[in-house]
Amino acid sequence: MQMEKTTIIPKDFMWGGAVTSFQTEGASEQYGKGLSIIDAREVPEAFSDWKVAVDFYHRYKEDIALFKEMGYNAYRTSISWSRIFPDCEGEVNEEGLQFYDDLIDELIANGIEPIMTLYHFDLPLSLAEKYNGFASREVVDLFEKYAQTVFTRYKDKVKYWITFNEINLVLLNPDYFGITDPNPSEKLKYQLCHNVLVAHAKATKAMREIIPNGEMGGMISYISTYPATSKPEDVLANYKAKEQLIDLYLDVFANGEYPTYITAELEEKNSMPIFEEDDLSILKENIVDYLSISYYQSRIVEHVEGQGFAGGMTKNPNLSASEWGAAIDPIGFRIALKDMYARYRLPIFITENGIGVHEELDENNHVDDHYRIDYLNQHLKQMKIAMQEGVDVIGYLTWGSTDILSSKGQMSKRYGNIFVNRDEKDLRDLKRYRKSSFHWFKKVIESNGEKL
Repeated sequence: MQMEKTTIIPKDFMWGGAVTSFQTEGASEQYGKGLSIIDAREVPEAFSDWKVAVDFYHRYKEDIALFKEMGYNAYRTSISWSRIFPDCEGEVNEEGLQFYDDLIDELIANGIEPIMTLYHFDLPLSLAEKYNGFASREVVDLFEKYAQTVFTRYKDKVKYWITFNEINLVLLNPDYFGITDPNPSEKLKYQLCHNVLVAHAKATKAMREIIPNGEMGGMISYISTYPATSKPEDVLANYKAKEQLIDLYLDVFANGEYPTYITAELEEKNSMPIFEEDDLSILKENIVDYLSISYYQSRIVEHVEGQGFAGGMTKNPNLSASEWGAAIDPIGFRIALKDMYARYRLPIFITENGIGVHEELDENNHVDDHYRIDYLNQHLKQMKIAMQEGVDVIGYLTWGSTDILSSKGQMSKRYGNIFVNRDEKDLRDLKRYRKSSFHWFKKVIESNGEKL
């Protein structure tokens, strides 16, 4: 009797790409949109501003047609808070809401599930200037109001949500969350972290009340880490780095409470944040439906006396790296998936994975990005092995569908399967061109991951 072949990837698996509003849309000061902290950044000489980006605001139908051709059934982007509430504490901007209505409708009409992120490092500028960003509970309350507004508007259209992009960067990059202090104290940084976690839980509560069939994800940037040597001091340093960088946030997402290894350390250092009366219950009662990660690299950790959890993190000499120095580690990807699922038993949605490379069109207006195909291929192979080992992965989104501005404003750092014809300063014609990886990824999706 012939045994039926078992399919590793389920039929309802989500395939697609991921971007942000500020790196794609452009129209940064148009159609009623207010300024964000991104718009107010000083632009380095060799970088781009955000005024046009890749003009997705005006070209989304053209791009979505390309996504459909590639086979996407899911697409992640973010909503611009300052496009919805231009002055943050005033009236809603109907033109902003209508834009996302039209965008979401176009995705759905093309068979693409919208995955919407509420916050991707683009706090309305006035909230940074007036309140010092999420360091203030006023901003937590305003975030809740913003979340309630978009949940109510899109409740019949969007099922999958993410509150904060890469929430675990809050301690490393407090400015991403609106902190204006150039050197915030450790106590202030942990207060900021706590406020962001509470804002996440309040938004999760609001989604459950407004969209009963909705799914909320908690997202982190997952960097796999290894001890630099087998010395116990390095092993312990690696363990503690993972606790601070990864486990703290996943524990709150999945268990609804701070892990004791964090609270004990904060109490010892007198850095415990101030909790309001209902904070513990809000966190406990609003755990996530799935865990979401971006994954790009791994690092090694050595013990460095007197340094913080990131002080001993360095590059792995055993791995090759991208042009921008990210260690290429597909096995580290599998390790991350296995560890997360073993600890939390929640579905995992891979909402960012990719490689940034300098690229230009050749004489045939083409980009042969075989290196990207190899990078994605190796990561997908390790994802499939993890799934074969029992990990519940519900989707895989590459970072960058079209080329987009990098988070720092570099057009030269290209991630997409679709080339966008512009550079740092010259907008050229913004025409789109299919790269070799476009056709490869189309075959991957058509085969539901069988043909890599």
